[in-house]
Amino acid sequence: MVADPSQQGQSNGAAFNPQQQQQQQQQQRQFFGGEEELGDEEELGDDVDLVVGDYSAPFAGEAGAEVDEAQAAALAAAHAQAQQQAQAAALAAVPDQIRKYIVLFNQAVQNNNVQDISNAYEGTWNRLTDKFYARSEWPEAETIAPLVNDDQKFLTLYRELWYRHVYSRLSPDGEDRFHSYDNYCDFFNFVLNSDGPVQLELPAQWLWDIIDEFIYQFQSFSQWRNKASNKSDDEIALLQDGGVWSSYSVLNVLYSLIQKSRITEQLVAASKGEDPDEVAGEFGSKPLYRMLGYFSIIGLLRVHVLLGDYTLALKMLDHIELNKKSGLINRVTACHVTAYYYVGFAYLMLRRYPDCIKSFTHILVFIMRLRQYHTRSYQYDQINKTADRMYALLSMACALCPTRLDENIQTQMREKYGDQFNKMTKPGAEGLAAFEELFLYACPKFITANSPPYHDEEALAEYKEKTSFPDPTQHQLRVFLSDVKTQLSNANVRSFLRLYTTLGTDKLASFLEIDEEELVEMMMVMKNSTRSLKWTSGSLLEGEVVNTSDLDFVIDTNMVHIAESRVGRRYGDWFLRNGTRMHDVLTNIQSKALPIVSKEVQDEAAAAAAAAAAAEKGDGKDRKSGQKNTWGKNSSAFNKNNNNRPSQGAPQKTPAGAWGSSAKTSVTA
Repeated sequence: MVADPSQQGQSNGAAFNPQQQQQQQQQQRQFFGGEEELGDEEELGDDVDLVVGDYSAPFAGEAGAEVDEAQAAALAAAHAQAQQQAQAAALAAVPDQIRKYIVLFNQAVQNNNVQDISNAYEGTWNRLTDKFYARSEWPEAETIAPLVNDDQKFLTLYRELWYRHVYSRLSPDGEDRFHSYDNYCDFFNFVLNSDGPVQLELPAQWLWDIIDEFIYQFQSFSQWRNKASNKSDDEIALLQDGGVWSSYSVLNVLYSLIQKSRITEQLVAASKGEDPDEVAGEFGSKPLYRMLGYFSIIGLLRVHVLLGDYTLALKMLDHIELNKKSGLINRVTACHVTAYYYVGFAYLMLRRYPDCIKSFTHILVFIMRLRQYHTRSYQYDQINKTADRMYALLSMACALCPTRLDENIQTQMREKYGDQFNKMTKPGAEGLAAFEELFLYACPKFITANSPPYHDEEALAEYKEKTSFPDPTQHQLRVFLSDVKTQLSNANVRSFLRLYTTLGTDKLASFLEIDEEELVEMMMVMKNSTRSLKWTSGSLLEGEVVNTSDLDFVIDTNMVHIAESRVGRRYGDWFLRNGTRMHDVLTNIQSKALPIVSKEVQDEAAAAAAAAAAAEKGDGKDRKSGQKNTWGKNSSAFNKNNNNRPSQGAPQKTPAGAWGSSAKTSVTA
């Protein structure tokens, strides 16, 4: 039986008696854990008060001066009653199972029961969405407000899930985008502008999803805003407010969360071996603020990459150890994958191909080893899509910087993008087209901080008349292909250098049909394009200069000395890996129990064994008697043969030796 919602939707710090709280927690575990049948006939408890509260608004009709106060009051009462009836009808249309879920979800949030909140958020919400609202909206927050006693804290969280459902399953319109921004502002103001830490605990997965969805909706709004040609008058009126989903407001929220939680000071203290709680402060010691601050760092990495500032993006991770297994980044798999994707892409755009390959290889091996666990997550499809994009980026980096990869990663990359990889290793327009194809598929959806001039009608009209609009993705593509063209233009020189270990500049210039001065300039450009930084320790922006090509050379006066390094296969790793796999298969087979034999089969086997034993016993007696006769016969023959043998000590004739001579042998008795 579910308790009265009027007793559940109290504000923060509401008191529950122990028996009532224990009963509520038991109901939450049964419902969120899937122990109750999720049938259509399931009803809410009889004692749940579903009476809709008074949500009337002041009547604003055009009554005119001739309408007196009594008539205005009557009209206002009628309007309020009609609105109340409409809300009651909307609430009555909500399935009983959804109403019970919302009531129990609110109880878990009020009790700060992280386990029940996690079950309701990750499991039950998605299950009910697939069953009731796969192609439609969830009930609006105003509709279900009476179930939670109009608790604004829970309604803000519910709206966050509501708008996320609209973005993922449906198509948001302009009002949805603006109202979602207002809801995020309400949530972050509630967290940041309180006098002390708020009494709210949420699972780490939900906190990451809030930051991730906040940035995703900002990215989606920026792309929707820049398409000025298909906007209606109402949407243009909404877009004249430039402060909604602006880059400044988004960055301000993320930096404020980092500052409020003092997460940077905590990470510095942890790296020095000190206690992070000593520098965390009043807010940073709470898990809510600490995790929001940490996830905001990863969010800033993503935002700066989307804006094209790759150096500042990597600068944000100065105090985060990506390779640390016990770090906070490993608590949420989606956060772990997102961080490595944007770090690898930033390295790719900065021409640091060895670090790019290392980042992608590390996270792809991680995904490959834990793929069986990801199938249980509702984010399994998203992680797989990100992994496919990272394979595409990895193939481009390997084409520009040949590197020995893990055998499994190499196999997967060849299966997915083998044709494009072969094209990218060859010069010409075909190779450049392969780079462009994979880049447009695997790159993030870039955004621009500048919006069309919606506040100026004349400027907006001129903007719409343009045949081509500024596209940040095409701009980043041109920046990337400029370096690729330099690499591919050196293919002709590289083909000649591979044939020699030493070569005169005059001879090489004659091969290329250019003069020596132009040849030296070309080779210096080639030398510079194959030099890059490689991270060893410290900040992600630090590193040592290494050669990224499999061909290196030195010009000494008029001679070119060439050194080529080929990437070979690791046969030892292949045998070790397959030997370990065979051992695991054998151990698995040996650990399995023998098949269970039925009683009838056992009885038949016992009868057959008894019959065989009896037959063998009879044959044994016959064989024994026959054996005695045989030995008796053979004994006489044996004695006869023994009589023909010479006695011991008698001299024997020795045959002639091998060389035809005979030898005399004397035997002494």
